[in-house]
Amino acid sequence: MAETKPPPSASPAEAPAAISVRVLFFASLADLMGERRRNLNLPAGSTIADALRDMATDVPDLAVRAPHVSFAVNEAFVTADAPLSDGDELALIPPVSGG
Repeated sequence: MAETKPPPSASPAEAPAAISVRVLFFASLADLMGERRRNLNLPAGSTIADALRDMATDVPDLAVRAPHVSFAVNEAFVTADAPLSDGDELALIPPVSGG
């Protein structure tokens, strides 16, 4: 009896090799970056820390400010080790003061 193979369409979906993330910059970070938003393409499995390293190649001062920045992914506060997924919105929020 011949062995049958499932049709190609029945194979499990493969994980994407890259993800696209929309990054939002607020307040002084928008001034530093020279823009309020950026689309970023990263390898699958990237974290916020990976995204920061990627952007710091264009704007090295971002690496200096990163330890003082808060992060939100899809409007939920997270830490820099949080994973990113395709289509996520990453917000970079600098410290604010006032009264």
